[in-house]
Formats: sequence, structure tokens, C-alpha cells
Amino acid sequence: MARSFPIPRVRNIGIMAHIDAGKTTTTERVLYYTGRAHRIGEVHEGTATMDWMEQEQERGITITSAATTCEWNDHQINIIDTPGHVDFTLEVERSLRVLDGAVAVFCAVGGVEPQSETVWRQADRYGVPRIAFVNKMDRVGADFPRVLEMMRARLATNPIPIQIPYGAEADFKGYVDLLTMKAYVFNDETLGAEFEIVDIPADLEDEAKAARQTMLEGLSDIDDELMEAYLDETDIPIELIATAIKKGALAMEITPVLCGSAFKNKGVQGLLDAVIAYLPSPLELPPIKGTNPYNKTEVECRSDDAEPLSALVFKIMNDTYVGQLSFLRIYSGVLRTGDSVLNVRRNRKERVGRLMRMHANKREELKEAYAGDIVAVVGLKNSVTGESISSPKRPVALESMDFPEPVISVSIEPETKADNERLSHALGRLHLEDPSLNIAYNEETAQTVLSGMGELHLEIVCSRLLREFKVGARVGRPQVAYRETIRKPAKANYKHQKQTGGRGQFAHVVLNIEPSAPGEGFIFDNQITGGSIPREYIPAVEVGVKGAMSTGVLAGYPMVDVTVRLVDGSYHDVDSSEIAFRVAGAMGFREAVRKASLYLLEPVMSLEIVSPEEYVGDVMGDLNGRRGKVSGMESRDALQIIRAMVPLANLFGYATDLRSTTQGRATYTMQFDHYEEVPTTVAEKILDKRG
Repeated sequence: MARSFPIPRVRNIGIMAHIDAGKTTTTERVLYYTGRAHRIGEVHEGTATMDWMEQEQERGITITSAATTCEWNDHQINIIDTPGHVDFTLEVERSLRVLDGAVAVFCAVGGVEPQSETVWRQADRYGVPRIAFVNKMDRVGADFPRVLEMMRARLATNPIPIQIPYGAEADFKGYVDLLTMKAYVFNDETLGAEFEIVDIPADLEDEAKAARQTMLEGLSDIDDELMEAYLDETDIPIELIATAIKKGALAMEITPVLCGSAFKNKGVQGLLDAVIAYLPSPLELPPIKGTNPYNKTEVECRSDDAEPLSALVFKIMNDTYVGQLSFLRIYSGVLRTGDSVLNVRRNRKERVGRLMRMHANKREELKEAYAGDIVAVVGLKNSVTGESISSPKRPVALESMDFPEPVISVSIEPETKADNERLSHALGRLHLEDPSLNIAYNEETAQTVLSGMGELHLEIVCSRLLREFKVGARVGRPQVAYRETIRKPAKANYKHQKQTGGRGQFAHVVLNIEPSAPGEGFIFDNQITGGSIPREYIPAVEVGVKGAMSTGVLAGYPMVDVTVRLVDGSYHDVDSSEIAFRVAGAMGFREAVRKASLYLLEPVMSLEIVSPEEYVGDVMGDLNGRRGKVSGMESRDALQIIRAMVPLANLFGYATDLRSTTQGRATYTMQFDHYEEVPTTVAEKILDKRG
């Protein structure tokens, strides 16, 4: 079976944005115009193809990233629609890790909102080229120039409009294409499937000429040939402009900006054309680099079917009918049904049972998949998110993924013994799907503790446990995920010795500890020279220290931001072992931290509140009562935007309180920002509760 589309005609893109900017609506229109869906699904009606989960349809938000494939102008476009809510930021992270390009959707009224900044930084981290689509141009208050200004200020990018809106708010008709200098007017009767290309109306002509001039000036910095033509004031071929736009987008020096209204079916075809014209095929990006796990040499994986297989598992999903689905991005080679592949991290072979292309939660069976494809596989029972799959002939470990730290916890107790078994089975499956969900068992209270990214995240998890997995359980109130750290350096000289006849245990370590910079986490520095501790025991010391850090000395919370230096020690030829050094590492660390002036850290959230002017005083007063610190304010028409840092502990139930304070007229968004020291009086209360 041959490829349907050669690699140069394949695009792997994600649609990313702040919540409510219109990502899923845009994706639904894409599916309709490309013929993938025969009717338009609507988020507000709960009929969106991509929001297929029960909880997504009820709440009108995207919770899990959904993959689909469509065709446009003889190209194959693989699309991942990602969530906009900050609690599901892992879904965005792992999608961007495997995509070649992205469409950033901005609301023409709200502009660049907090989660827009988060997903933009994630795309920067993975070097993902992107184009921007300013959506909701039909809304009251739509302001295209203001969105461009916000992109410059908040995202530190260089937005280059390649379209400008034709009309705005209720009079929004379409857009002017600045390359062809024609106006595209969409027909409301045909749901935007038909549009007319007309001359630019006289009242828009000056604005369009000025915008084209600005576009050419911006592009002349990127392409020398275009600069020469621009300076000579000759007619510049459209192909030359398009080449410069793509060159700038791929180098991430510019962001091409388009506009439209997905809900009113205007501008989506132009967006699809731009995806093909300006976002890269897998061949147009550098080969992905990995490491041979056996000889540690660097391996380049090129987007070529003739190369050995290399792929990354970026998502696990449990399907009611086929069981566990592993989503793969294939970077090189061909994957066939029945193939034996290598899980590189575990050094285990697995067999590909079935191969599928996903369309949200529907499946299309495949016999084989090629370099550049995004597919789902049944049969990889031991592979989890972030692990590499390769041909046994060329093992290659690709860079894994970082998972965000949870900031909030909730306890859950099964009601019966049967529920207990169902709970452990369900949590195992949910953790495979969502590595940002942490699961621990509290021996003292006999409760299972779930930790996640926010109240909504844990609410969805508990809802799925009760409804999808039919677990009878009592769910406790959310608790803040505090952390512990140290204020000053300390030292421990610890000897672990059990020698009472026969084989004993002996391990001796000297540890120096000191605070790391905030956010640096745990650093282990081996300074042993001269073999006072044999090399094979050093990793055991590190494992012991890490284990001790998971439950702090002050109140049992995990420890962070500590540097541990192993400076000396000794061993016994017979009685020393890895276990002995693991115990010595753990006990030595605990001894040292007791001398290092421990203190508590709490998660602090970044809030952005949009409130009518008349309620600002009440909102500010409420924030002060929550230990909030206002970091900035700005006016937007008759609204005020208030930015503040507030401890998570004081934000439970904030949505209800804000609604009642402002008669339901204010909205807010919240995301984790950093950990900060808990004030002494508050810390004392927390420690008293912990007993």
C-alpha cells in the first residue's frame, strides 16, 4: 500500500488558544469545508465532533486534545484541537511536542489573554512555527488593530497581517487579501461555503494600501529579493511575497495574521489555504535528534519512509471498544500492523496489534503508516506518554516530556470493597491517560489522594471515576499542595550500620545541602573523588535522597529547590550494598534538613479579572482579603482588567464569590505562577492542622 500523500503535501498542525477564543468552532468549520463532516457541529449545542466526551459537551469546553485528519487542495492536514483551560495545559504541551506548526486563535474582543500567553510560550519552547487567526470579528467590540498591538506587547512577536477585516461587528462581511488586493465576501445562505472575490470597496482602499505597504516593509527585512523589488518600487510577484511570508514564519521571525468569524462561517477557507502555504511539511523542519541508549551517540531521524522507524508516544487514551490506544507521531520509517517494535526506555519489544487514524473518537483502520503521520496503535501495553518507539535495528530515544507539578489535591474514599478494586483499576487507567494526575495513598487516613492542576481538573477526574468507571466513592474537599524547602546550608555525616553476624549492612555518607534557586527543583552533585564510595553505589544515594524528599520533615509535604552534594563517605567490602547506601542517603538527608531552617511554600496563582468599572472597588477589596497583590490594571472600553497574584489557598469558591459581588458581570481566568513562602501566622495554622 502506497502513501496517499507525499511528505511535502502533509501538514501536522495544532489549534491552540485561550478558553472561549473559538478553537473547537474553528476546527468544526475546517472539518465541514474539507468534507470530513457533513454537518457543522456546534459547541454551544453539545454537538461538536471534536468535543466528544460527555463532560466536554455538558460544559462546552475542550478537556482532552482530539486528533483528526482532513484533505484540502490535494494536501493532507492532521489536526489536533487542544484545550484552552489552564487546568489541561498538559494536553497542549504534549500536542505541541509532536506538531510541525500551529494556528493560534485569538478573540477579536479579548485579544491576547493569559492562557494565550501560556500556549504561546509552550510553542516557543518546542520551536513550533505558527500563524494567527483573529476570530469573532462579528462580535461587538471586535478590534483587529488592538489584537495586533497586544500580540506585540505580550507575546514579543512580530505580527504581520496578510488580511484585514472587511467590516466589523454586525457588519463583518469577510476580509481583504493583502497579497492579491481583492476582497472576499462570504455568502450567509450557504454557511460560508460560497464566497465572492470582488474589488476592494472604495472606502477600504486607502486602509488596504497602507496595510499592504506595512506588510511589505515587514517582509523586506526577511527576504533580500523582496527588499530589492520593494526599493525599486516595481510590481512584486505574489509568489515572491508568499515565499517571504513562509520563510519568516518558519524562522519564527514573524507571525502571519488572518481574520474571520468561524461561528459565522467567514474566513476559514483562507485559513486552510494559509496552513498549506505558510506552515511547514515534516520535510521543511530539521531532522529530530535522539540518542542511542546503548552507546550514547546522537542519532538524526529524518522524515523519510526508507529510514528505520522512530516514533514518540504522546498520548494514551482508553477506548470502550478497542482498549488502550497509544497515539504516536512517526518521525521516520514505516509502521505496519503486526510489526514488532522496541520500547527504548524499557528495552522491551511490543507488537502492533492494530493501526488506526483517529477522527475525534471514531476510528479508521490502516494497514501501515508513514513518516510524518500521527496515528493510534492498539497493542503497546507497556508504553506510556513520552516514551520512544523504534525499530529494534536502530534504537533511538527521543527527548521525553516534562509534566507540570500539581498544585491542588483531593481525597477520595471508596464506599465498598468492590469499589476499592474498581477505584484502583480506574486510577491506573486515568494516570496512564493523564500523567499530570498524581496518585498517592495516605496510610494514616486510609484515603487515596489525587493531586492535579486545578479545581476543574480534579472535578473532571472525579466525575469520570463516578460516571464512566462506576466507582462508588466519597470525595473530600480540595486541599492545597504545599511544598517544603530550606533556608540555609547544612551538613550531615551519617553512618548506616547493621552488623550482627553474617552478611550485614554498611554505608557511610557525608552530605552538604543548600537551597537551590526558586523553581530549580532538586540538584544532586556527586563530588566523590578517590573512590571513598564506589561508583556503582552513587546512584543509590541519589535514589535515597529523592525518596526522602517526597515526604518532608516539617509537615510531610514534598520538598523542592534543594541542592545535595555528596562530598565523602566510606564503604565495607562485604557489607555494603545499594540498599544500604539508599537508606544512608535518605537518613543522611533527613538529618541535614532538620538543621537547615525549614519553611513552607504555597502555590500562588496569576489572576486576570475583567470587571465593569462600578465593581472594581469591591473586587479589589475582596482580593486584599484573600492576601492578593494587584500587579496591574488597564482599561478596555467600559471594563477594567485587574491582574493580581493570589495564594491558591484563598481562591476556593472564588468563581461564586466574584459572580455575587458583581451581579454575574465579571469574569476571571487563573493559572499557576510560582511557589512563595507562606507567612508565619498562616504556616502555624497549617502545621497545627497537620498535627
